Amino acid sequence: MFSPLLSLLLVLLAVFDPVSAIWPAPQSYSKGSSFLYLHQNLDITYNGARVRWSSSLLNHDDFPKEGASAEYMIDRQINYVPGYVPVGSGFNSKEIVTAAVARTLASIFGDKFVPWRLTKRHQLSKFEPDVYKGQNWIKNLQIVQTSQDKPCTFKPLAGEVDESYNFTLSADGDAKLTAVSSTGVLRGLETFAQLFYAHSTGTFWYTPFAPVSIQDSPKFPHRGILLDTARNYMGVNDIKRTIDAMAWNKLNVLHVHVTDSQSWPLEIPSMPEVAREGAYHASQTYTPHDIDSIQRYGIHRGVEVYFEIDMPGHIGSVALSHPELIVAYNEQPYWWWCAEPPCGAFKLNSTAVDDFLEKLFNDLLPRLSPYSAYFHTGGDELNKNDSMLDEGIRSNDSAVLQPLLQKFIDAQHARVRKAGLTPIVWEEIPLEWNVTLGKDTVVQAWLGDESVKSLTGKGYKVIDSNYNYLYVDCGRGQWINMENGEAFQTFYPFGDWCDPYKNWRLIYSHDPIFNLTDEEAKLVIGAEAAVWAETIDPVALDGILWPRASAMGEVLWSGRTDASGHNRSQLEATPRLSEMRERMVARGVNAALVQMTFCTQANSTECSYPL
Repeated sequence: MFSPLLSLLLVLLAVFDPVSAIWPAPQSYSKGSSFLYLHQNLDITYNGARVRWSSSLLNHDDFPKEGASAEYMIDRQINYVPGYVPVGSGFNSKEIVTAAVARTLASIFGDKFVPWRLTKRHQLSKFEPDVYKGQNWIKNLQIVQTSQDKPCTFKPLAGEVDESYNFTLSADGDAKLTAVSSTGVLRGLETFAQLFYAHSTGTFWYTPFAPVSIQDSPKFPHRGILLDTARNYMGVNDIKRTIDAMAWNKLNVLHVHVTDSQSWPLEIPSMPEVAREGAYHASQTYTPHDIDSIQRYGIHRGVEVYFEIDMPGHIGSVALSHPELIVAYNEQPYWWWCAEPPCGAFKLNSTAVDDFLEKLFNDLLPRLSPYSAYFHTGGDELNKNDSMLDEGIRSNDSAVLQPLLQKFIDAQHARVRKAGLTPIVWEEIPLEWNVTLGKDTVVQAWLGDESVKSLTGKGYKVIDSNYNYLYVDCGRGQWINMENGEAFQTFYPFGDWCDPYKNWRLIYSHDPIFNLTDEEAKLVIGAEAAVWAETIDPVALDGILWPRASAMGEVLWSGRTDASGHNRSQLEATPRLSEMRERMVARGVNAALVQMTFCTQANSTECSYPL
């Protein structure tokens, strides 16, 4: 007789095929084992209007130009090419969906993703269909959006947009994607793309999974990445590449930590001196056009981009243009004044600071509010000692500083709300400083599960960025120099403050609502993986972020537990994550390996610890 353990192993061997779409896991997914081919002239309709695709126009001068009307193109059945990107300040559902169709088909037909690395060694031919033994084709893709998009669809507060979709593919080749919103259509199109592989002949594209039935929706409405662009500058194209990869992983919020004490790369037209003096170099700034372009790029991919100007600490770069506003800039030893050099904080009892921020926000916030629902005012790691150098305070007593900080936060959040935005702060503002916040304010927690528990217990909506799991810069060593002697001995072997490295398995084990009551869990709107950039620049960005952020993406979209209530298994996840990594690489994102090729060509259990 088989033992229960051996029986389980046999089940695992039968179930976990090396090639196994989809990432993140749908809420409900059934698939068959029949082959269907996808034609480059697939008949596609969106709410009854035809969208045509033809590879014959890929290098043709007559393809639709940037900015042309998608509605006109749909109605006139004009062919699409992959490079079409709508432009303009308004957002039209047809344009968003039609451009997404173009990107989806460009991904399938252009990336030429042959999954040899994901099938048994030298047995790709056994996985692929035999193109000489008849071909059953997908006939059509019918896209149906059941409700009209609202303005908030394109800049939603957490939970305001319905991202759910249903997808079916019959054995006869009829495909249908149904969603409530255009954002749901985007999510469904990404799933559609992941069903297909390029044949090794180079002339066919197929899915081995027909028939397919999927019902899908996210568990958490806020699924984000925090990208620090102040410690090291990230170019506009690097940010857009990150947005692309986020959309592929069904992540939907990019939080740009755009300024800090190290640099101020954000151009403010009414205050040109701030970026002129505060940026690392004239080439390393974001113009208003850049910011506009990044936000619009995100919206067309279902990714909301919002910005953070961290204050009243982490603002030292302002001293390079307005030294009268800042205390403790680049003071030494830095650890007496801040968490890392150079230090610098706003004076908390200064009308000049208030005038500066009024001018800053009057310029900046109206340009952000058409594209986002949020603005982050920071608030982390404010050092009480800084105010000892403030001639208007000369104290580090919390009893003295707390009322000043309360007034400071109230004033900035009033400006944020006046611009039609919802404020976000770091957890120290309510937990360490006991600042009273408006009921609309969202709090970002980073110091652990206890912080999330405390914040939700106080009734705050929370974004989880638990550094024990979600700080992807951790575990890569110190960036502060240690002189020979006491510092050398103290810090040897020079690990960073948040060791260890957060590998994808650790990230995948994290549950943002661990140990919360049902009522507390409802207040956790989601999570963000943080890319603090002290030792990260565009050269390193992709491999550090991906596919670890993909692991977080599945936890946030699919939930930490499966339909049976069990924690999702690494054995089941690894083949799919490996495939997602290969797809990202094929699309131009240099994601790190999940496992060596021996493991990706094997069954999951061959590279697992013995039971």
